[in-house]
Amino acid sequence: MKAQLEELISKISSGCMLPEEVTRIADEAAQAYADPQAFLAANPDINFDDSFPIPLGEWVVVGSLPETVLFQADSYDALFQQITESFGPEVSFVLKAKQLAKVEPLKALNRIQVQLSSLSPETKGYVLLDFSEPLDDELQAVLVYSTDLARVMELAVEVGIYAAPAYEALKAAQEAE
Repeated sequence: MKAQLEELISKISSGCMLPEEVTRIADEAAQAYADPQAFLAANPDINFDDSFPIPLGEWVVVGSLPETVLFQADSYDALFQQITESFGPEVSFVLKAKQLAKVEPLKALNRIQVQLSSLSPETKGYVLLDFSEPLDDELQAVLVYSTDLARVMELAVEVGIYAAPAYEALKAAQEAE
């Protein structure tokens, strides 16, 4: 499982994390998945209990990702603001976060996805991916290169972490209503 976690974390971090960080998180998460009680005993400073809706290993992964990789917010404009900040000032975005403030969720997500698809032409852009179970925020997502999407989805299934392209997931949920 460690190798799958390492590959998954590496792909969702899109080069924002050092290989040593990725390996450390994958190692800790694999230990937490394998023996949660032993992991908690060895790490008494960890604030985790059975009321969390995700397994300890997944919690270790999510909690260890930096804010340049894992985006958490209660609105799409705030989420997009975090995403643009993660790219730094050298990347200019046509879409601005304030343009999403009063837009219904599906339209906001579509606009975000269109903007992300235009970046990084060599990887066919980015896909905004809902990732894991949001704990404190309404929205929780990562960016993956479009060229890595199929593999990331396979890895997420293999390790048991929920992941879905955000736009498609919301569209499907609204159509099911």
